Amino acid sequence: MPLKIHGAPVGAQAIILAVLASMGGFIFGYDTGQISDIVLMPDFLERFGQLQSDGSYAFSNVREGLIVGMLSIGTLLGALVGSYISNWLGRTRAMSIFCAFFSIGVLIQVTAISDWVQIMMGRFIAGWGVGALSAAVPVYQSETAPKEIRGTLVATYQLLITLGILVAYCFSIATRSANTNGANWRIVVALGWIWALILGVGILFMPESPRWLVAKGRYDEAKRSIARVKGCTIESDHVEYTFSEIVTDVKKEEAEGVGTWFECLFGKKGIPKLAYRTYLLMVLQAIQQLTGANYFFYYGATNFVSVGLSDSYVTQIIFGAINFFCTFFGLYVMERFGRRWPLIIGGLWQAAWLFAYASVGVIYDTNSKGTGSFLIAAAALFIFGYASTWAPGIWILTGESFPTRTRQKQASLAVAANWTFNFLLAFFTPFITSAIDYAYGYVFAGCNLFGAIFVFFFLYESSDLSLEQVNKMYGAPGLKPWRSEKWLPEGFSSRSSEMEDAKYTARRFAEHQENAGNAPADTIPARTSDETMHDTGANPALATKEKPVAQQV
Repeated sequence: MPLKIHGAPVGAQAIILAVLASMGGFIFGYDTGQISDIVLMPDFLERFGQLQSDGSYAFSNVREGLIVGMLSIGTLLGALVGSYISNWLGRTRAMSIFCAFFSIGVLIQVTAISDWVQIMMGRFIAGWGVGALSAAVPVYQSETAPKEIRGTLVATYQLLITLGILVAYCFSIATRSANTNGANWRIVVALGWIWALILGVGILFMPESPRWLVAKGRYDEAKRSIARVKGCTIESDHVEYTFSEIVTDVKKEEAEGVGTWFECLFGKKGIPKLAYRTYLLMVLQAIQQLTGANYFFYYGATNFVSVGLSDSYVTQIIFGAINFFCTFFGLYVMERFGRRWPLIIGGLWQAAWLFAYASVGVIYDTNSKGTGSFLIAAAALFIFGYASTWAPGIWILTGESFPTRTRQKQASLAVAANWTFNFLLAFFTPFITSAIDYAYGYVFAGCNLFGAIFVFFFLYESSDLSLEQVNKMYGAPGLKPWRSEKWLPEGFSSRSSEMEDAKYTARRFAEHQENAGNAPADTIPARTSDETMHDTGANPALATKEKPVAQQV
C-alpha cells in the first residue's frame, strides 16, 4: 500500500528514484570535497607543485586556482550542452551518459604522472559530467516526484552533495598515509568511478519523467511512470488526474512551438514571466555561491590553524559533518515552511554570523586561541543556516519554477550561473584573502543580506503546487511575490489538496450540461482541454461521462 500524504498516494518508487538520482549530487560534492585535501598531500605537491627556495613544494595562486576551479568551467559548459541530450534522449538515459563523461575525466586524473595540466584538464572533463548532472537531476526529480513531497525529494540532491563532501574528507584522511606512487590521492580520485557506476546503471531502471514522455507523445508510458511513483494501478483516479493535468499543460505549451534559448532569455508572448523566471533563478544560483559557503569548503582548512586544530583534515571533516547533518533539518524546513521565508531568514542569519566572523578576524589577534575558537563557532553557525535554507532551497526552486517546454534549458542557464561564480570564487579567493584576509567576510555578509531582500521582492512561493499550477501562478494578474503564498489554483480550497474540490467540479460539469441542453447541437463549442481536465480528473463518478484528455489530443 502506498503512503498517503494529504490524501494523495506516494509510492516507495518516488523515494528510491529521488535518492538514486541524487547520486548526481553526491558526485558533485565528492569531487568538490576531495580537491581541498588532495592539494595538501605531499606526493601531489611534489608532482604538480612548484619547488620553493627552501626545498619544499607549493602551488602558486594561479596554479592552485586553476586546478581547483577548472572543474567549474567544465560544469558550466556541461550544464548548457547537457540540456540538448536530456531533451533528446530523456532524463534517465542522459544521466547515464553524463556519468560516462565524468568517468573519463577521472581516468585522465588518475593516470597523471607529473604534468599539472593533465590534472587540470581531467577535472575540466569530469566537470562536463558534473555540470550536466547538476542541471538534469533537479529537473528529473521535480518532473517525477509527487507535489506533496517534491521539496523534500528534490532537496535530497543537496543532502547528497553534503554527504559527498563529507565522504571525500573521510577517505582523504584514511588514505593519507598511503604514499607509494601517489596512492593516497589516486585512490580518492578513482573512487569517483564507483559513484558514477551506481548512478549510471541504476538510473536506467527508474521511471522516466512523465512530463518528458507526454511531450514525446508516449502517453501509455507516461501513465505507467506516474503509477509507479504514486504506487497505484494505472487505472487509479489519482494517476488519471495527474496525467490529465500534465497533458493539458504540455499541449498548451506545444501550441506555442518549440522552446528556444532566445525566449528563455527574452520571453515569449502568452507565456507568463518566462524570462523573469530565467533571470530570477540565475540570480538565486549566483547568490548561493556568493553566500560564502565554498569559501569555507574550498579553503577553510588554512584559516583555523590558530585554534589548535593543526590537522587540516580534521578541520575539514568538522565542517563537512555540520554541513551534512544540518541539511536533514533543511529538508524539514523547506517542506514545512515553504521557499520564501526560509531563504529570507536564512540570508539574514548567514549575514549576521559572517559580519561577526569578519569583525572579530579583523579587530582581534587571530593567533589567540579564544579568537580562533570564536571564528570556528561563527563559521559553524553560518554553515548551519546555509545547510538549512539556501543550500537545498535553490536546487528545489531550479527544478520547480519553469514550464515544461523550456524547463531543461532554463535550469541549465540557472545552473551555469552557479558554476560561473563557483569558478570565480575558487580562482580568485587566494588572491583576495592574501589582500584583505578576514575582511572577505564582509563581502559575503553583504551578498547574504542582498539575497534576503531579493527573495522578498522577486521570488514567488511555489511550495505545495504542482508544476502546472506553478506556471499558472506566475501568470496570475496583479499577483505580487510577497503575497504569492496566499495564491490558490482555481477550484482549490487549499494547496494541500491533490485535486479540485468536489463542489467546484460538480458545478463545472453542471454548467456544461446546462449549456449543452440550451444550445443547438451544431453550435455547442468544443470543450477545452482545461475544462476536460477539471471535469474528468477530479471526480471518479464523472470520469465515465467524458473521454480523458489523452483520447482527445
